[in-house]
Amino acid sequence: MRERIQVAKDPYATLGVSRKASESEIRASHRRLVKELHPDLHPGDKTKADRFKAVSAAFEILGDPEMRAKFDRGEIDGDGNPVHPFAAQGGTYRPGGSQGGADPFEDILSGIFGGRQRRRTGPVRGRDVRYQVEISFEDAVTGARRRMTMADGRTLEVDIPAGIEEGQTLRLRSQGHASPTGGAPGDALLQVHVKPSKVWQREGDTLRMRQPVSLETAVLGGKVDVRTPSGPVALTVPAGSNSGTTLRLKGKGVARANSPGSLFVTLEIVLNNPKDQDLARFLRSRQGEE
Repeated sequence: MRERIQVAKDPYATLGVSRKASESEIRASHRRLVKELHPDLHPGDKTKADRFKAVSAAFEILGDPEMRAKFDRGEIDGDGNPVHPFAAQGGTYRPGGSQGGADPFEDILSGIFGGRQRRRTGPVRGRDVRYQVEISFEDAVTGARRRMTMADGRTLEVDIPAGIEEGQTLRLRSQGHASPTGGAPGDALLQVHVKPSKVWQREGDTLRMRQPVSLETAVLGGKVDVRTPSGPVALTVPAGSNSGTTLRLKGKGVARANSPGSLFVTLEIVLNNPKDQDLARFLRSRQGEE
């Protein structure tokens, strides 16, 4: 019977990047493939689900600089498992001989006879799983609880803390790979990417935005509805305000539990009707007085 040869997995090929790819190129390719293959977009499609799992597994290795270096050196395979030292070096064990000057039974014998310390053989912890997730600007500012689909098809309820920033990582305890030796499972590590906002700009726990107001409101004062990440708020505009006037909404910035940030609103005067004849006559009369 002809023995079936299994081709080793290549995480670079799975992500469609070269071995010289930068970290940013690897992350970009992973994000593109995740969006393209996510199970939520292709329910019941086993082929895409399998590719999604493969892409996630490949990023576990290439997304971690230490794991990537081990793979490049041949110390682990495409699944992240340790490679036998002889296989890694391309050598063959010969009875009575050695590989690279080292006796293959040296670790065992030295442990028995008091030489070099033996390797630990107890249960080892399972490997961590790495994911990239995208959240809205509002969820990053106010915090949220969201259901997310993992690479193995499981769905988990994830608490997003208020104030999380671009690139930070959430750790889900015991949601990674199972231990192959009966130890504790690994963790799921979610690297967060925050969608930019067209309304607000963030500076630490402070938010800033620009708010159009009518000429009438700016001159006479009044209230305008201002959009905040937690919902609309009525802002009082003092009489005699001008474009560039900045007002503060305390506690409407990043929703920290003990000391929430503020939202600073910069006013921009806009004309409800630039062709308003009454306004034009008034301005011409003012010019005549001058």
